[in-house]
Amino acid sequence: MYKVTAINDGVATVIHHPKVNSIKLPTGSIAKEINLIDSFNFQIYPSNPGYGKIRPFKTLINVLNLKTGRYDFEGRVLQPNEEMEDSGVVNAAFTCEGELGYLHDSQQKHREYRGSPTTFLQEILNYHNSQVEDYKHFRLGQVTVTDPNDYVYYYTSAEQSTFDTIKDKLLDRLGGELQIRKADGIRYLDYMVRIGELKKNTPIRLSKNLKSITKQVDLTSIITRLTVLGARIESEDDTATDASEARITIESVNNGLPYLDGYALIDEYDIKGGSVTFDDVTDPNILKSKGQEYLESQKTFLAQYTLNAVDLSLINKAIDSFEVGNSHPVYNPIMNINEDLRIIGKSIDINGPEGNDLTIGDKFKQLHQIQADNAKAARNIAQIQSQVGAQSQRIGTLSAEVKAVNESVVQINQAIIDNDLPGMNQAIVNLNEAIYDLNSAIEGIPLYGDATPNTSGLMPATDKAKLDLISAKQLIDLDLIKTTLEELQKKLQLISVVNPVDLNQMNERITALEGGTTNGNT
Repeated sequence: MYKVTAINDGVATVIHHPKVNSIKLPTGSIAKEINLIDSFNFQIYPSNPGYGKIRPFKTLINVLNLKTGRYDFEGRVLQPNEEMEDSGVVNAAFTCEGELGYLHDSQQKHREYRGSPTTFLQEILNYHNSQVEDYKHFRLGQVTVTDPNDYVYYYTSAEQSTFDTIKDKLLDRLGGELQIRKADGIRYLDYMVRIGELKKNTPIRLSKNLKSITKQVDLTSIITRLTVLGARIESEDDTATDASEARITIESVNNGLPYLDGYALIDEYDIKGGSVTFDDVTDPNILKSKGQEYLESQKTFLAQYTLNAVDLSLINKAIDSFEVGNSHPVYNPIMNINEDLRIIGKSIDINGPEGNDLTIGDKFKQLHQIQADNAKAARNIAQIQSQVGAQSQRIGTLSAEVKAVNESVVQINQAIIDNDLPGMNQAIVNLNEAIYDLNSAIEGIPLYGDATPNTSGLMPATDKAKLDLISAKQLIDLDLIKTTLEELQKKLQLISVVNPVDLNQMNERITALEGGTTNGNT
C-alpha cells in the first residue's frame, strides 16, 4: 500500500515496501491538518538498507500511496532518536516534517508593504526563494482570499520566518487555508478561502465504514447569568477617567436586577456569570432587548468530532478516499449524527492503512440539539453492545491464529540451527496445524455473505472480511515462511528423513493466503 523512500543527494533508497518483506518499517504514521505542517514519524531496524543513511535536515523522505499513485507525504528528516527495546532489539526513530516546513528556513526583512494580498504573498515567496536551495522553492499558485478593499498595509519583520509571516499577516488576519500543489515538477503554494471539496459522495456511516467516533462540546465560554452594560455615564467629576465611569444598566426595566437569567441554561449547567457591553446603547429597554438576544445565542456551542473510519476505497467499495479539506456526509444514529462534516485533520498508519483517524471541524450545536443527542444515544447504546462483542471475538481469534503461525516458524528455524530432529518434526506438525487453523478462521468469514448494512450498526460482512484479510496478510511474513520451508526440505533430504507432513500441501495453503484466497474464496 505504501512505499517509503529516503533520498540523499539525489540517491534514493527504498526503506519500506508492502511487497518486499525484508524491507519494512515496524511503525510509520502520517499526520496532516489544515494550515499545519505535515509530519511523518517512523522507526527503522538495523537490518533495513536505509539504516545509518538518514541524516537530519539533509535526507528527504517520500511516502507514496501505491493505490492512488499520489504522495501522501513529502518532506525531510528533522529529529533522530535511537533506543534499545527490552528484547535487546535496537531501532532508530525519526520525526519528519512536510515541505511547508521549508518556509521556516528563511527570514523576512523589515519593510513596509501596501497592496493586494496576492502581491504581498508573491513578494515574500520571492524573498524566501532568494535565500534557500532550489529544492525548497515555492511558486505562487491560486489565490482566492481577498481583502474587502483588495488592499493591505503591513510591516514585515526580520524576526519572523517566512512561514510565521504568512501566518501572522495573512492566515490570522484574513483567514484562508494553505495548500501545496504539484504540477509538471513545480511546487505551487495555493492560498484559498477553502481547500478541498464541499461535499464528497462517499458517506461515513456507522453501518458501513465508521469504526468509532468521539464528540467534544466546548462549553468553556457559556454564560447562564448575563450582566448587560450599555454606554458610559458621563461623570460630573472632571478628574474622573473612563475606567472609573459607570455604565447604563437594565436595573430600571428589570425589577432592579442588572442581569438576565437563562433558565434553561441554568437548569442544565447551573449559574455561570458573565457580562456583555454595548457601548452605543443608551436606552435601558433597548439594552435589555439586546442582552436577551445575546443570552439566547448562548444556546449555541461548538461541537468537534474525532473518528476512526475504514477507507473502503482500498477494496474498491467506495469512490473517494478521505482527504483533508473535504466534506463527507456522516451518519451515526447511536449519537444522533446526520450532517455533512468536514475533515480538518487526518492520521495514517502506513502498516494499517485500512483505518484512518479523522478530525472533523467545529460545528455549531443548539442546546436542545445536544439534549436530544444525549437522550437518543442513551436509548440506542445497548442495541449495539452484543454485536460489538461478537466482532471483537472474531478479531481476537484471527490474531491468535496469526501468532501461532509466526511462533511455529521461529521453532522450525531454531530446530534447523540446532540439528534437533525430534524438535524439527514437532515444529513442522505445529506449523501445519497453525496454517490450517488460520485458513479455517478466514474461511469462517463469509466473503459472499450479506453485503448490505445491518440493523446492528456494523459494516457489511463482505467488506469486513476483505479488511480482515488485509490485516492478516500484514501480520504474517509469507516470504519468510516459504524460505523456511525450502530450507527445511533441503535439510530433510540431506538426512534422509521422511516429512512428517506434506510440505507441498502446506505451500499451497500459504499461496492461498498470499493471494487473499482460501479454498477459492476471494
